[in-house]
Amino acid sequence: MFDFSVVTHWIDGLLRSFLPEAATIVVECVLIGLCLLVGYALIALALIYAERKICAFFQCRLGPNRVGPYGLCQPFADMFKMLTKEIIEINHVDRFLFNLAPFMVIIASVLAFGCLPFAKGLQVIDFNVGIFFLIAVSSIGIVGILLAGWASNNKYSLIGAMRSGAQMISYELSIGLSIMTLVVFAGTMQITEIVELQNDGWFIFRGHIPAIIAFVIYLVAGTAETNRGPFDLPEAESELTAGYHTEYSGMHFGFFYLAEYLNMFVVSGVASTLFLGGWMPFHVPGWEGFNHVMDYIPSIIWFLGKCAVVMFIIMWFKWTFPRLRIDQLLRLEWKYLVPLNLFNLLLMVVVVVFNLHF
Repeated sequence: MFDFSVVTHWIDGLLRSFLPEAATIVVECVLIGLCLLVGYALIALALIYAERKICAFFQCRLGPNRVGPYGLCQPFADMFKMLTKEIIEINHVDRFLFNLAPFMVIIASVLAFGCLPFAKGLQVIDFNVGIFFLIAVSSIGIVGILLAGWASNNKYSLIGAMRSGAQMISYELSIGLSIMTLVVFAGTMQITEIVELQNDGWFIFRGHIPAIIAFVIYLVAGTAETNRGPFDLPEAESELTAGYHTEYSGMHFGFFYLAEYLNMFVVSGVASTLFLGGWMPFHVPGWEGFNHVMDYIPSIIWFLGKCAVVMFIIMWFKWTFPRLRIDQLLRLEWKYLVPLNLFNLLLMVVVVVFNLHF
């Protein structure tokens, strides 16, 4: 399997051959930032198209089919429209916080996006406490949402922001406990080590029942964390027009729009990394010929393919189940998911201590 660290080390050596140390670091940071932003934008465009097509499939429609073959150019048309739309100035808002909020949301999304291991040797950040860092930076987004609702001076926006705050802070607990269950199983918080440990089998297969329970809870909590249906109460159109971004227009609204889709990709990427082996191929112990064939598939294809499967499941949720009420949403978290998660974490500790896993 190709190791992308060969390419990154070659670029690093090339830059160091004619630039001083400090300049090399600055250039590498700029290149990494550009790659992240380009990848961020392309994945967002692909997800917008996929969402529309999958939604149309579930509703027995065609979806985008006019702009380009099979409507493939529709997301690019929407992007250009968003970039050229006027940003409307709203009276009686806290202007500084109102303009800061979408940048807070997008920064949190990009930081979490940079933590994902896209392929072998292709990862921006690899701390020994990488999982802890990922959970920390992904939690910053709620600050931007609360700022947006409060600074808009609009009751619909404020109610949407309050709902979002209650929802995201509640379901972050389930996400954290699900991740902690797998950290206990792996014995490390370094993301690359977690992926390498799944060389002989993905954790969802090797971790017995606790890993499967953690995966299901993570999918439910991750869907709620990204404010997607049936947990899209913060921006319920029938009740709150557009929720916390009602007063936003132009590219400011575009930031919220992009962050929602990329947060879904981040949730799927973390699920793929922890439960489905990340960029690791599907290996069966003892099947050397089969494993050798699987190794020919590029690692980045494995990672993106697993993310696509998880994102399809999350989209399936949205277009299948009706929207919950706010009391039902919080009851699901605090009365069912949290106790089940705590019991499951204890069960995983028992599995690890008594070496009951595969």
